[in-house]
Amino acid sequence: MRIGLEVHVQLPTRSKLFCSCPTSAQEPNTAVCPTCLGMPGSRPSMNRAAMEMGLMLAKMLGCRIPERTWFSRKTYFYPDLAKHFQITQYDTPVGEHGVYKFQGKDIRIRRVHLEEDPGKIKRVGRAGEESSLIDYNRSGIPLVEIVTEPDISSPAEARQFLSDLLTEIRHVIDLPEDGERSVRADCNISVGHERVEVKNVTGLKNVERALTFEAVRQTKLLRAGKKVERETRRFDEERKVTLAARKKEFEEDYGYIGEPDLGIFNIGDMARALALKETPLQTAERFQRDYGLNPQMSRQLVQTSMDLARLFEHMAEKVPVADVLPWITGTISSLWSELESLDDEMRDAMTGLVASCSRGEMNDQECQMRLRALITGEELTLLQSGAEELEGTIEDYLDRNPAVMEDYRKNEKSANRVIGEVMKASGGKYSSSQVVEAVRKAMESRR
Repeated sequence: MRIGLEVHVQLPTRSKLFCSCPTSAQEPNTAVCPTCLGMPGSRPSMNRAAMEMGLMLAKMLGCRIPERTWFSRKTYFYPDLAKHFQITQYDTPVGEHGVYKFQGKDIRIRRVHLEEDPGKIKRVGRAGEESSLIDYNRSGIPLVEIVTEPDISSPAEARQFLSDLLTEIRHVIDLPEDGERSVRADCNISVGHERVEVKNVTGLKNVERALTFEAVRQTKLLRAGKKVERETRRFDEERKVTLAARKKEFEEDYGYIGEPDLGIFNIGDMARALALKETPLQTAERFQRDYGLNPQMSRQLVQTSMDLARLFEHMAEKVPVADVLPWITGTISSLWSELESLDDEMRDAMTGLVASCSRGEMNDQECQMRLRALITGEELTLLQSGAEELEGTIEDYLDRNPAVMEDYRKNEKSANRVIGEVMKASGGKYSSSQVVEAVRKAMESRR
């Protein structure tokens, strides 16, 4: 099985790629103009921010970047393309021949190029009896397309590759946290000799589902002695199946010609001047080298939040890493969503508490309560009384059920029973993270 992806990332610019229409309109067909509709006499002009973002992604992927680039017209007749051609890059993409390091293997990047998005077709009605509605708001939205070689070997691997790639992209170009919905993939898969393309699959789960269905479909055809047709299919998210859309076009079918209204762009100096931030997965690799973290722990830190990762590094400069990790991955991580802001003052205050605990100036329980009060803004006196009450509930349960400790010594998962009983007895008075931490501490002390 060979899988290659064409990943389309919507760039987070305020205006479209070749006109000043906004990219954030909600009502259908309200953010359109003669340029993005391709009306006679209209002329495109380049969005510099989109070009810079495209170059940043090409650099991130280790691509060769040319000194000059230009655009082409890709001609095809489809309802979502009002002017019957798409402005894209063909001869000179912003990047070629890159490599993405993924789980010990190289995923080769064939090309990275800029292009405008077509409009959006919404199909309504029952399968086989659908009507199509078109919204041209999306027409002209700036996209970067990242095309891989067929180096991916399974649907699950394709999903994980996209997840890792999206983590990096989000950080490099400040893609919003909900940016997954701004990413669409054309999934090319061949089980035998012939390749099938599943167009415009949105979301990581759907990429895996579409490829899994298509792998099974092609395998059944080949086992039955039938031929897999080279075609373009679409993925039905509700039914979780791929459906035939049209015969697969070849490059020569698109009749590429140079875009005469845009000219040639000298991008070499621009690319060299762009500085890239350290990406999350690069940070994770550095944490493994510099602090001795295992791969799972380092990835957990950066994927929870880069701010959390930076807080860990700030603390590790002043406190031994072995003393920092339990707080970063425990109390602080569990309360991270309740933290309103992480400025220098807050960072120093949390570091000071962990450092005091590390030096033995306060015990773990007091440090936990003070961190919780600092992060959530709760009164420390209330937390202290609540912690004492919770501790008493746990100790009372363990006193009445001595067999639980015997089970815990053989299997730590038996703590889940205690956690459930304490949650029930307290009537939801405490958060699950509070109960889990308190129960494990009490049982560890008895063991």
